[in-house]
Formats: sequence, C-alpha cells, structure tokens
Amino acid sequence: MHLDPAELTAVIHRLRRAQGQIGGVLRLLEEGADCADVVTQLSAASKALDRAGFVIIASGLEQCISRGEEAAGIDRAKLQKLFLSLA
Repeated sequence: MHLDPAELTAVIHRLRRAQGQIGGVLRLLEEGADCADVVTQLSAASKALDRAGFVIIASGLEQCISRGEEAAGIDRAKLQKLFLSLA
C-alpha cells in the first residue's frame, strides 16, 4: 500500500505536530504545570496520532475498493485488524 503524495504530506505534517505536542507535554511535566494543561496537550497529541493512523488505513481501504484486494496487494483481515487497533 502506498499513500498518495498529498496524503503522505498531510500525514507527515500531522505526525510532526503530534511530535511537537508530545515535546510540549514533557516540558509541561518538567516545569510542574497544571494537570489540566498537561492532559489537554496529551489529548491533542493522541488525536493527531489517531487521525494519522486513520488516514493511512483509509488510503488502504480506498486502494482495496478501487483496485481490488489482490491488485492493491492488501490483506483485508490485516487492514481490519489495523483499523480496530485504533478504535
């Protein structure tokens, strides 16, 4: 499975954003910040990671639908397991 270049760029940006948010969580913890601020940043990072994963899985589903499982080189059971791991 290969991501469309535009989707790949979007996923990379989302993951870099999550990386920055995780760095922010670490900084907040080290500075003894308010618990609510830490949890807010952690939640944002978690959502960014989940959305990146869903974009990757959606791309696989799209390839599977448009080209067929065998032509796209996708194992439907594996794709379903990946999808459920994010749910």
